[in-house]
Amino acid sequence: MPDLKLLALDSEDLDVISATTQDAVVRVADMGYATGDHRFALLMNRYAWEAERTRGQRKRAALHFDRVNGVKVAGIDTNASEGVLELLAISYEPVDNPSGIVELRFAGGGTVRLEVECLEARLQDLGAAWAARMKPEHAA
Repeated sequence: MPDLKLLALDSEDLDVISATTQDAVVRVADMGYATGDHRFALLMNRYAWEAERTRGQRKRAALHFDRVNGVKVAGIDTNASEGVLELLAISYEPVDNPSGIVELRFAGGGTVRLEVECLEARLQDLGAAWAARMKPEHAA
């Protein structure tokens, strides 16, 4: 399965990235905001939903958002650098188009809210896949 490289410039594009990263595992220490660069980035081990027909796989991936003017975190202990989060969804809500709020929602209720000048996100796989220990499941 080829590595993914996705770009999101509108909410429909971001929906694709959200679906692709659903159930990704993220270490708290692997998320950060570079104030000077106006960039929020995170590394993750994403479940490769696109490879589901063969066997469950995970892939290391990087996701970053550019033109970020501020970050607010709720329900996540940012001092727990070894803490692990499960990404559930990413959404975008325009406020004063093209600016808006990107929200990353994690299992357990944690959120990261990004105030963005405009939506600009990139997801890229960073290498080989490995067998997933188990397939993520959700209550119906």
